[in-house]
Amino acid sequence: MDTDALISDVPRRGRRSGGRAGNTRGKGAAIAQLPWSLPINTDKPTEPLSEEGVQAIHNGAMRILEEIGIEFLNPEAVEILGKAGCIVDGENVRMGRDMVMAQLKHVPASFTLTPRNPDRRIEIGGDRMVFGNVSSPPNCSDLDRGRRVGSRESYRDLIKLTQYFNCIHFAGGYPVEPIDIHASVRHLDCLYDKLILTDKAVHAYSLGKERVEDVMEMVRIAGGLTHEEFDATPRMYTNINSTSPLKHDYPMLDGSMRLARRGQPTVVTPFTLAGAMAPVTLAGAVAQSMAEGLAAIVLFQLINPGCPTAIGTFTSNVDMKTGAPAFGTPDYMRATQMSGQMARFYGLPLRASNACAANCPDAQAAWESAFSLWSAVSSRVNMVYHAAGWLEGGLCASYEKFVMDCETLQQMIAYMKPVGTTEADIAVDAIKEVGPGGHFFGCQHTQERYETAFYSPFLSDWSNFENWQEGGAVQTPERANKIWKAILAEFEAPPIDPAIDEELQAFVAKRKEEGGAPTDF
Repeated sequence: MDTDALISDVPRRGRRSGGRAGNTRGKGAAIAQLPWSLPINTDKPTEPLSEEGVQAIHNGAMRILEEIGIEFLNPEAVEILGKAGCIVDGENVRMGRDMVMAQLKHVPASFTLTPRNPDRRIEIGGDRMVFGNVSSPPNCSDLDRGRRVGSRESYRDLIKLTQYFNCIHFAGGYPVEPIDIHASVRHLDCLYDKLILTDKAVHAYSLGKERVEDVMEMVRIAGGLTHEEFDATPRMYTNINSTSPLKHDYPMLDGSMRLARRGQPTVVTPFTLAGAMAPVTLAGAVAQSMAEGLAAIVLFQLINPGCPTAIGTFTSNVDMKTGAPAFGTPDYMRATQMSGQMARFYGLPLRASNACAANCPDAQAAWESAFSLWSAVSSRVNMVYHAAGWLEGGLCASYEKFVMDCETLQQMIAYMKPVGTTEADIAVDAIKEVGPGGHFFGCQHTQERYETAFYSPFLSDWSNFENWQEGGAVQTPERANKIWKAILAEFEAPPIDPAIDEELQAFVAKRKEEGGAPTDF
């Protein structure tokens, strides 16, 4: 991507506020990591469905929309859909497939998100794949302090890790809920911290008028933008979940509709757990998920045709013995791949997650997350939520798991690098030089390339057993513990224009005086 071209269309004040892109060269005292890059996944996707299978699920989704309908618990949304020709019965809305497919044609196949630092601009869609931090758990944990309720201190720690790691491309929701900040003003303190401690694309919780309007204004201020400049291109995004089965609630619709009017993207992610909130069959669960997601996307296109939108998949299964959600399962992987086929059929960017059900950063956490991540890669997912730090089915953010996941993300990014097939890559001359029975360690071809030939991990220990034992037999979570501590110790916030920082602080203070967002407590 041409950085100069990216910077050229950003206001001058916004460029100053963005500052440098942080640890873009991968150098630091804590670890040597891969440089900032936007991965391109050129592999052919895994497609478990035949063309007939895709049509069958599409037909199922359309029948749900036509015959059963989706409940929109927002009178304004119902009114918009009714005026567009949908059949309305109270809060239930049914829509015809011709209308659905016509509105989907307005959705762009890809879109960009430009944060306060234009060097951190990302693209959602096509063959791009970007990763974000764990979002929204109420608890956090580390090996030293154990499991605890989230606080502003732990929130800030995890935001710093989000900024530090180059394999994390966007700052999603709160990496842990800071319960010590009252809910009425939590969004103000959290977004201030996020905009100061990161220069990556940020998220707004779509929870009603005040939170969304406040976040849009803070993102505008942080970018040094006029209102017109903010509205001209996506600067932030939200994610909404349907209340499965077959409902969209009031605050999420209200917030996402406000964003749509200003051209800011929404990712619509039904939370369809097969056997609980969706049919026990994967085809039925995916069909329901598509119906719920498409219904909201139609609404946003009616409000603002061409508004950037993506569909998300969060279809997994439950443990039928206990009802507990399970992630990284074979069924989760297949459902993600099936959803990838459906997203391509509808021409929509796709979001998935790096999820696990494990309760600590152990082998189960590693394999479930690896399976989740591989399902995203093999499905050609564009946007991976919860890519680093997720534990307990989303109820806990782990400092060590964050580091462990970033190692896995880096390995996937390295895996997606293009394979060279030039004459130098084929290396016939080197093979001739070494000849039968020789070795390649000392040949010129190896000497010119050995430092960058292969991926070098920052967390894995490749030493033999004796050396590992002599070094203290340190296992992966303990190594990750040392790394996050070193990262936080060396962390430097990305620079921001002092005048913009002052303006942000003034806005936060003013909104706090006004009471922030209303709450029920």
